Amino acid sequence: MAFIKGQLDMLPLNLAVLPWGLLCGSLAMQNGFSAWETQLMSLLVFAGSAQLVAIELIADHTPLLTLLFTTFIISSRHFLYGLAVRQKVISQPLRWRLPVSFVLTDELFAFSHHRKAYQTKTRLIYALSAGFSFYVAWNIWTLLGILAGQLLPDLTNLGLDFAIATTFIALVVPTIKNKATLACVVITGICAATFKAWGLELWLVLSALSGMTVGYMVSKDSQ
Repeated sequence: MAFIKGQLDMLPLNLAVLPWGLLCGSLAMQNGFSAWETQLMSLLVFAGSAQLVAIELIADHTPLLTLLFTTFIISSRHFLYGLAVRQKVISQPLRWRLPVSFVLTDELFAFSHHRKAYQTKTRLIYALSAGFSFYVAWNIWTLLGILAGQLLPDLTNLGLDFAIATTFIALVVPTIKNKATLACVVITGICAATFKAWGLELWLVLSALSGMTVGYMVSKDSQ
């Protein structure tokens, strides 16, 4: 029952990232990646935002240090996710903790706020079912993107990248429950739009750091 519920609860998000996966697969193909390289990226990296950024940076012949630093900063949020759920899974055997850590994406983390999440075998099965269903869906959408990239014209002109923004908006908005988080979100958005317009190479990293700094300052002032 927990297995089926995990699949059903994650289904809306699985479908929501369809345009995102199509874009990732087709964008990689159109920028010189082979089909195997593109699919292996989704199989091994399994990080949509980091994959898309890395593809664009590689296509632009960005220096390796900038590429590594940017993708590290983007993916570092998963370290924070791990810290956030650590106390809930620390008592579980390693055979449970390892697969949970692999599928702990933004989407699964959004399911992790219940105080009893991951703390029983039933809840672990639920989490892994939801997480791996998202993994399977992501790789299927990537495969469809690979095929689309070979058969159809440039999919980036269809505005599929907007799916990235809408997915994260849906995940972020419910978490805005205090002034510090609101300040972080607003400042990050303003900085992202400004720095991107200025053509700064590290616009995404600088925007995130700016938002987190302001959020931290607001949280300190409110204590």
